[in-house]
Amino acid sequence: MQDSSQIIRVIIVSFLITLFLGPVVIPVLRRLKVGQSIREEGPKSHYTKSGTPTMGGVLIILGIIISITTGRFYSKEIGAVIFFILGFGIIGFLDDYIKVVLKRNLGLKAYQKIIGQLIFALLLAFYGSVYSVHGTKLVIPFMVNTYIDLGAFYIPFTTFVIIGIVNAVNLTDGLDGLNTGVTLIVMAAFSLIANDLTSQSGVYEGIAIVSAAVAGSCLGFLKHNAHPAKVFMGDTGSLALGGAVSSVAVITNLILVIPLIGGLYFAEALSVIIQVLYFKKTGKRVFKMAPLHHHFEMCGWKETKVVGVFWIVTVILAFIGIYSI
Repeated sequence: MQDSSQIIRVIIVSFLITLFLGPVVIPVLRRLKVGQSIREEGPKSHYTKSGTPTMGGVLIILGIIISITTGRFYSKEIGAVIFFILGFGIIGFLDDYIKVVLKRNLGLKAYQKIIGQLIFALLLAFYGSVYSVHGTKLVIPFMVNTYIDLGAFYIPFTTFVIIGIVNAVNLTDGLDGLNTGVTLIVMAAFSLIANDLTSQSGVYEGIAIVSAAVAGSCLGFLKHNAHPAKVFMGDTGSLALGGAVSSVAVITNLILVIPLIGGLYFAEALSVIIQVLYFKKTGKRVFKMAPLHHHFEMCGWKETKVVGVFWIVTVILAFIGIYSI
């Protein structure tokens, strides 16, 4: 276990940067008129959010990068995580830019998003096969020092999982503070796990620090994104956070732990898959609305209640995930 003072320092710095940059960046986003459009079929309570500035994910990204660079935390794995945060974040930025600046509601075309995500997912999978702690092996939860070696199947399997994680994180961004809080908890859990395993490999030291930077940046952003949100992270933020979660999981070989620690992401994505497949087959819906957080809203839950319950569930799942390693 490394000196926890470094982790505490990067959390504080990333938190403060994101917190204090908010009042500077948010008015700029307002002047640029990069307001969020609201789905007509969504909950009526969301109509008042129309025009709220989006693309606020730039605050999260800046908080992460500045806290890492000013702290002079340099390592191969930290650089890799930053690279994939930026890579997926750029895809989200382009999507947001097309939607809110160029006023093309659909943003990037589906095939453009898939190609962009596939490129970075393949790069991350290849990086993991060579530079992750255990190469092509994956840690099996609840089984001490037990791994499964995927060998030649590692890259296609990992690529598929990365794309799944990134889009699941994106789907979770639908309520004020929901994705921000969930990812804060998930990255804090990864930081704790990595910090506890530093004696096994130096790779874990860098992962503990960069995970802490993401958690701290999310905490600072929560001040601006909690209900009632002054700014939304947009795809700029949600895809960047998806890149953070997936890259940390890949480099630590903890992909199989994601359904535990990131169980909320899994549930959100699964609700959409079930809804679409069931509707195509029967013409009926399983949920009142998907993703899952909107279902509970349509059932009469207040937005703040849904977010609070989902945060609590994520904390419980995070403890289970930590215990499983």
